[in-house]
Amino acid sequence: MKTSTCDKTPIIIQAVISLLVPGILFLSGVAPLRAAESSNTVYQTKIIRAESPIVIDGILDEPDWAKAAPIGEIVQREPRPGEPATEKTEVKLLYDHQNFYIGVMCYDSAADRVIGTQMERDADLSFDDHIEILIDTFRDRRNAFYFATNPAGALVDGLIIENGQINREWDAIWSVRTRRFDQGWSAEFAIPFKSLSFHKGQSVWGFNFSRTIKRKLEEDRWASPRLDVRFLQVSEAGEISGFSEVRQGLGLDVRPYGSSKWFHHNATRDGALTGKGGADIFYNITPSLKWTTTVNTDFAETEVDGRQINLTRFPLFFPEKRSFFLENAGVFNFSNLSGPSPDLLPFFSRRLGLLGGREVPILAGTKLTGKAGRYDIGIVDVRTRAVESLDGRNFFVGRVKRNLFAQSYVGALFTEGEPASALTQRTFGADLRLATARFLGRERNFGIDVFALKSHDEKVRGQDGAYGLSASYPNDLWDIRMDWRQIEKNFNPALGFAPRTNVRKLFAAVEFNPRPKNFMNVRQMFHEFRYTRFTRMDNQQVESWRFFMAPINYTLNSGDRIEFNYVPTFERLFEPFAIAKGVVLQKGDYRFTRWRAEFGTAEKRPWEIEGTWWFGTYWSGHAHQVTTSFLYRWKSRFRGSLDLDQTFARLKQGDFVTRIISWRSNYSVSPFLTFYNLLQFDSESKNLGWQSRVRWIIHPGNELFFVFTHGHLQDDRGGFHFRPAETGLALKLHYTFRF
Repeated sequence: MKTSTCDKTPIIIQAVISLLVPGILFLSGVAPLRAAESSNTVYQTKIIRAESPIVIDGILDEPDWAKAAPIGEIVQREPRPGEPATEKTEVKLLYDHQNFYIGVMCYDSAADRVIGTQMERDADLSFDDHIEILIDTFRDRRNAFYFATNPAGALVDGLIIENGQINREWDAIWSVRTRRFDQGWSAEFAIPFKSLSFHKGQSVWGFNFSRTIKRKLEEDRWASPRLDVRFLQVSEAGEISGFSEVRQGLGLDVRPYGSSKWFHHNATRDGALTGKGGADIFYNITPSLKWTTTVNTDFAETEVDGRQINLTRFPLFFPEKRSFFLENAGVFNFSNLSGPSPDLLPFFSRRLGLLGGREVPILAGTKLTGKAGRYDIGIVDVRTRAVESLDGRNFFVGRVKRNLFAQSYVGALFTEGEPASALTQRTFGADLRLATARFLGRERNFGIDVFALKSHDEKVRGQDGAYGLSASYPNDLWDIRMDWRQIEKNFNPALGFAPRTNVRKLFAAVEFNPRPKNFMNVRQMFHEFRYTRFTRMDNQQVESWRFFMAPINYTLNSGDRIEFNYVPTFERLFEPFAIAKGVVLQKGDYRFTRWRAEFGTAEKRPWEIEGTWWFGTYWSGHAHQVTTSFLYRWKSRFRGSLDLDQTFARLKQGDFVTRIISWRSNYSVSPFLTFYNLLQFDSESKNLGWQSRVRWIIHPGNELFFVFTHGHLQDDRGGFHFRPAETGLALKLHYTFRF
């Protein structure tokens, strides 16, 4: 069912945005959009109660499925928005007092060409045919639960926050089964109400559904099938109504664990066998506010970091991988500073329990995350054990956001703690976001972000702030962004990440991404221009600038990709810089131009090849950087990839070569039992490391992990001459009691 509703974005937000956006649009060569009346289609459906038990087997043969009506027509979002889907999809909804059931029939005229290559938990389904589900239980149009699967039956879930950001590390207790048949494939979901948070008596939820047909590069959607709307935009979801008399339980999960570890160091012949026990407790204080406590925390199952070699003057960023800190981590995001390679984070959870790459045991930790009215709340308090010369430490992080209007907020952040010393260190911050998906009455996204930060150190006072302002227009045809940031020289967030201080940053990016109807079999073009400049604050001299231009960046209808870039760069060194062992660049100005060529084959094939070649001048000489990736998928069981990253540089100060080689392979016996292997080598540490992990989901919520690690060091002869360095084994079992 479809109805129409007027956009509810407040006039004041549109007025503020309209004053700032013309300059940004001027840079892109387009005229500002005129304000106009607009409507937003809302999709609605009703859910019915199941009268008999539903068996989750992937076959929708219970009588209640026959009684349930489909939610409505699923139409194309890509490549032809709003047109009928090329393959029929039926989605039906049921519920009883314990579970929310979703039944999906994905009809396909070429069922033997349906792609489902992965079974492991939380797999990347972008390679496969898949279906995605969004459930906004509070109907706040900002936050939602996310569930997905593919024809192989992989369980994928996550939490969506801030109308588009997703935390895929959240693992709920739920079930799905899939079946293939001559006319396509089907999926049957059972999501316990105990795994969802919602207000008692709330009968209307937000809901959306998407289906991807990978061989056609087609996405079909129920609500808001528009190119400018990403599936994770909760504000654009439809509605389901009709829930009544469901059981949430007490909202209490207790998850005790036991683990055992053995480690042997070959050089010293030291070895140790240890055992450990602890527990994680989860309790819903209110339907929207969760309290989590961890005691004697253990991260034995965590994957090791990927290897990196630093060819810059600034520290590298390694992402968080520990489950306690990843769950609900999005609550602590500050302004628009998160991303794969951030240059500023006021809170970075790897500062807790890790110091200089070494683990510092966590004695206990508590976390409060969720919503209270129009406020989003996040609190973390962690106590670490004393190790060697470090006493036990206490760390605290507090985050609060007041939601404004439809997609905006004002927030504050506070951190306290110093991982490396007994000094007291605090960071204070405030941020504001004004955003709309109905920019000037049009169905376009626009946002403005403002933030201010200040660190407090007992030793240093003054010039200890960081400030930023940005505007973004992220849409399918035009994607425009401008950032301004100032990070003062004494700004030091002890629980954050600030690799570059005493700088003022200016960033501007314009992308024009047309979708030609008939041009060389191109699906979409991405013409991109980016400019980044850093200026030193103490002497007002430019420290670096970089242009990044993409005159050619095409995605073909086949899914293959080609790209060519032109990247002129300027670097000013105020002191000598050792870029590699024995190669020291002297202070002064360096101008160089690099070129970049990239290609990638389509993800829909069993094999995939990607290659990137950087070439041209580099600092005082020339360099070639070649990155290649080879990926092979066998049915739904095996996935293996080989990645090579090599740099060959010839500079006036000397030559150097760097290499990183990694091999990954996953083998899934079923969606509940997967073997993971990671083999890595880099030319800087000369360490060949192997980690093998087994994850067995005995039952959702009850899991067994087995982890084997082994390291070899390359000896002075180089080549394939290695000697054993260390070996480790770990076994961990956790079991969930749900009340």
